[in-house]
Parts: sequence; structure tokens; C-alpha cells
Amino acid sequence: MQGQTVHIVSKAICYIEANLDDKLDLEAVAASLHYSKYHLHRIFTKTVGLTIHDYIQRRQLTEAAKLLVFSKKPIIEIALLSGYESQQAFTTIFKAMYKMTPAEYRASEEFYPLQLQICLTEEPIKMDFIKEDIQFATLSDVNDWMELVHLTVDGYPYLNETEYVENLCHYISDKRALILRDEGMAIGIMGFSVKTGNIDFWAIHPQYRGLGIEKIFLDKLADGLLCGKEISLTTYRKGDKADTGYRDEYLRLGFAERELLTEYGYPTQRFVLPPRDKEETHHAENTE
Repeated sequence: MQGQTVHIVSKAICYIEANLDDKLDLEAVAASLHYSKYHLHRIFTKTVGLTIHDYIQRRQLTEAAKLLVFSKKPIIEIALLSGYESQQAFTTIFKAMYKMTPAEYRASEEFYPLQLQICLTEEPIKMDFIKEDIQFATLSDVNDWMELVHLTVDGYPYLNETEYVENLCHYISDKRALILRDEGMAIGIMGFSVKTGNIDFWAIHPQYRGLGIEKIFLDKLADGLLCGKEISLTTYRKGDKADTGYRDEYLRLGFAERELLTEYGYPTQRFVLPPRDKEETHHAENTE
């Protein structure tokens, strides 16, 4: 059943990707597959972690951002190619996602994606990971690591890929980069700082979210690598339309909201997880 569901969702993604310059919606995608739009909405959202509407919007805006930087097409033409009926409507949603107008984005001459195409695996998914399955990443993991970054780019505002890879190599050499695999495929990655207790990057494969993997990564830090330390990270501010659910997930995991920040020109917020006491650590070890 899992493989069939993934197959249907993958077909929906392929249809969307082939028709990004058209006016797309749930009804059109469902009709192309001869599938119930209500059932498609449910399985797509559960599998990808985004509704079809949000996926289409983020993919079209990403392609629009690419055209703004790498072409000389007028903004109104790009708006129409992205499925919007007016430049005003396009500008409103573009600014909500990118925090600048299309004209300002073009002037910056820097492209970064909101959402790249999601590629799913139809192989059975393992459900019973433990923190010992998480290993220190090596340089041979970089390509697979970056594949997962591309798949989860919605969690990385203003991702500079060249700079990211350079930093990743330093994290790997310092044993501050963790990776979790399932049958060879990277499904979870994390880079952290022992000195500050900060999680600098963290991503889980969309198909593996909600399976408890986020918690075992935190257990790996809280019970060992950052034992006794406050753990912190930064994420989207409340109400940011670009957030696909990261704030809610961090709050569910026990993080608390702290100060508002601006990083690389992007508005963010710091979240903090208090250090575990010895009793909590002992309980976590005994429940594995």
C-alpha cells in the first residue's frame, strides 16, 4: 500500500513539474491522474508534508525567482508564466515568501530556491531507528547529504550552496556532522556546535518525518555529544508564510521561543531546548 501511495504522489509531482507555467490546482492535478481530489489531497500532504497548493506555489515562485535573476523577461511576463493573473498578485505573494519585491530580488542578483522538485522513494520505509544508527558523516557522504538538502530546501532560507558545502567539510572534519541512513539513502542530517550548543543545520527526509527520527537526533545530542548543555537553533518567525511547519515541530519537541533575530537579512527566531537532568537522560537510555 505504501508503494502504491508513493507511486500516485510521484505521478502527481511529475504532472506538476511538467506544467509549472500553467494555472495549476488540486482539481487539475487530480483530473490528470483520474483520481479523487479529496484522497489525493490527503495522501499528497501526508507523504510530502505540503499540500498540493503549497507545493505548486513554492515551485512556481522558485522558477519565477530563477527567471528574475537569470533572464531579462519583464516582471509581468514572469508573473503570467507563474500562473498569476496580475503583477500585483504575484508581487504580494512573492514578497511574503522572499521578503522582498520581485524588482528588489532581481536587483540583488542572487538566486535561492524556495522549493525544488521532491523525489520520493517507493522502497519500504524502516520504522524502528535508534540513536546508535546515527553516525558521524564523512567526506564520502557529501553528495548524498546535499541531495537531502535539496529535498528539504524549504528549511534553509537564503541557502548559499557553495558556502554551505565549504562549511559542511569543516563540520565533517571536526566531527560535528551527523547522518542517518536507511538502506544507503540519507534520511536525516545535522550539523552542530559543541562550543555554543547550537544546531546549525538539521533536515529530515519528508517521507520520514513524524516517525520519531527528530527525537533520536536530539537524544544523540542531549544524552551524549552536548550532554548538560542548552541546545538552540534558529527558525522562521511566527506567521512567516515561508514556514512549512518547522516552528510547530520544534515546539512539539520541547523547544521554547527566545529572541527575534535577523540572519543574512532574513527575519528568524531563536529556539532553545533546556539541558536534561541526569534522571531524564537515564530514562531516555532505558526506554530505547
